[in-house]
Amino acid sequence: MDYQPLVNGGPDDSFARAIPSVPDTEAYQPFIDLGSNPMLRHAGTARANIAPSTSAPSGTTEREWTKQHSHQTVMQQHCNFFDQDHDGIIWPKDTYIGFYRLGFGVLLSMFAMFAIHGALSYNTQPSILPDPFFRILIQNIHKDKHGSDSGTYDTEGRYVPQKFEDIFAKFASGRDYITAGEVYVMIRQNMCAFDPFGWTAEALEWTATYIMLWPSDGRMMKEDIRGMYDGSIFYTIAARREKSQ
Repeated sequence: MDYQPLVNGGPDDSFARAIPSVPDTEAYQPFIDLGSNPMLRHAGTARANIAPSTSAPSGTTEREWTKQHSHQTVMQQHCNFFDQDHDGIIWPKDTYIGFYRLGFGVLLSMFAMFAIHGALSYNTQPSILPDPFFRILIQNIHKDKHGSDSGTYDTEGRYVPQKFEDIFAKFASGRDYITAGEVYVMIRQNMCAFDPFGWTAEALEWTATYIMLWPSDGRMMKEDIRGMYDGSIFYTIAARREKSQ
């Protein structure tokens, strides 16, 4: 077999990560962990409560985020901003307020409220009976993971550095930003068969991310997206907007 040199690969690679007979394996090559940063060793192993990257190997350090949220999985941290009173329960009105604080306006905030709670409330409930108030329980938020996504969250709500880095290695040529067009390619590439819910959810989530960041140059920065995964950037954006008003 002809072992092809790869993006981020090293001279001692002894197995193929791409083969010419399958063009997609050459077009979308994964992030390679060379072990140069100890915080990203074993990048394929999920982290329960920290969201590191090559540029932020200690995760989010501002406001002692990682320390303050060490009792939560990264997926729970992602939801923390929307839990207005931090009681572990997100009411529909909490989601509306959260999106409004992030600059989505009345109509988009209402849409987010109905879409999120209509689709995601049931799986977080402790019984087979639905919640009449469509509340979301953060304790069980990992049960809301859907298919056709990047895989950055695992099925228990942990964070997988390898999958996060793959977003940029595969679809953004290893840069520290990604464009809307590249996100579209990623969504298409990650589509699983017969998964319309996952396709729709992934498209809506990335659309919301773009609207929230609204980059003037069309570039969604890697660290902003990492902050979206652990939820820290929500507080930053809300504070910035409230200060400017």
